Amino acid sequence: MAESATQKASVALYHYLCQNIVGSEEHVHTIRMMNTVSDNLQSNNKSTFITSGSFGEGLQMQGSDLDVMVVMKQIEVCEDTQIYLNADKIQFKMVLEDTQPGFSKLRLVHSNHRGIFKNCVDIGGDFYFSNILFKQNFSNDMFSAVHGPCVSDECGLFDFASCLHSKLWITSSKQWITRSNNSWPKYEVKQTIVKHGVLFVPVGVKGSSQEELEWRLSFSVGEKLLIYSFTHTQLLCYALMKILLKDVIVLDVGCEDLLCSYFIKTVLFWLCGKCLHQNGDLKT
Repeated sequence: MAESATQKASVALYHYLCQNIVGSEEHVHTIRMMNTVSDNLQSNNKSTFITSGSFGEGLQMQGSDLDVMVVMKQIEVCEDTQIYLNADKIQFKMVLEDTQPGFSKLRLVHSNHRGIFKNCVDIGGDFYFSNILFKQNFSNDMFSAVHGPCVSDECGLFDFASCLHSKLWITSSKQWITRSNNSWPKYEVKQTIVKHGVLFVPVGVKGSSQEELEWRLSFSVGEKLLIYSFTHTQLLCYALMKILLKDVIVLDVGCEDLLCSYFIKTVLFWLCGKCLHQNGDLKT
């Protein structure tokens, strides 16, 4: 049966994206492996480096900056009040009252490091971690601009987000674990994501009365692992959607602030899970 015009166009687009935009599967795998090696070499007993953003996902997109998350190992976040106190750690407890979904305040539970109080706000005898004071510790002549949870260079080429870690999965996201395992992602991928835990990045809800004390829950590592589980065709679709957003949608004055790449990624995740749940498998 002869190929239709649509099939020919799809194949041509696939080859163009592989040759000129994203690269082959081997090329993407090489980028990811290089990131892993680089992260491991930079990490030490005080911090863990995680290359994130498009490059961390294996995409070298034109005009993209370099996003790096630095997890502070000496600080732990917990959800349960019944926690094991570690004398060598600074420990904070999640406080969800009066916060929007996806955000939490962090109340100091234990610390033998007096310096941490300089980064906290005293409210009725309880000390809450200030995301603003925390970010100021990492601002310098080279990284003087603040971009959301990140400190950035003036040219916007590098974004560094120092963040905190909870080893345990949080209650509000447990539904993601227990829903049907017949859909994407595979059970093994899901378990790896859950074992990693949750990150907290220093940024609050813009305009909130408690913006300085709010921290955004981040599943960046889990999202990266989900992207890693994509077929190459799915990855090309993801790249194509990012290009469409950057080169078409945001150039329209009326749509400039309508969408962001995170929304695009979330929609694609939903579609992958939906298609696999209905069809049982998705080869392309």
